[in-house]
Amino acid sequence: MKNLLYRPDPSANSIFLKETMNAQELQTLQAPLKVRYKEQPQAALMTLRAQGLLGEGITCRVETGRSLVEAGLHPATGGTGLQACSGDMLLEALVACAGVTLRAVATAIDFQLQNGLVTAEGDLDFRGTLGVAKEAPVGFQEIRLRFELETSEPQERIDSLLKLTERYCVVFQTLARSLQLNLIVQKAEA
Repeated sequence: MKNLLYRPDPSANSIFLKETMNAQELQTLQAPLKVRYKEQPQAALMTLRAQGLLGEGITCRVETGRSLVEAGLHPATGGTGLQACSGDMLLEALVACAGVTLRAVATAIDFQLQNGLVTAEGDLDFRGTLGVAKEAPVGFQEIRLRFELETSEPQERIDSLLKLTERYCVVFQTLARSLQLNLIVQKAEA
């Protein structure tokens, strides 16, 4: 891993890291939550939810909590490119979670990080999702998550930062392991 600032590709799924909090502030913020979750483990169990409304044509409108995103087909499957692609959104979620986790871990361990870039790339064979070739898999075959960090820290501290980021990143861990995924269909009342 190079210890230099990366010049971003505007088309890549990337975020820049910027320092905003020190270790003491983070510990103060998280301490009451940690105490509560140790004393009341059930309080730490939550169900996160995303919801979308089927839109005009082949679109789905997803409320992100900050704005409304209209998702549609990727241009490789017939889309116009005007709507967000769910595959891109998955990579963006990974980049966001990994970037936040890396910044939190860096803050917690007093890791000197001036700046950085997080990039996720995923390889797809669109023949699978279009049903063109039965042997072509549907979904990402490989996802690469890259951190380019501007830091003067030694390599062993960088390695530790990345190990902890991998361990605590929710989206990374979800993608890296098999999980139970259920599909439920419910008929809406007319």
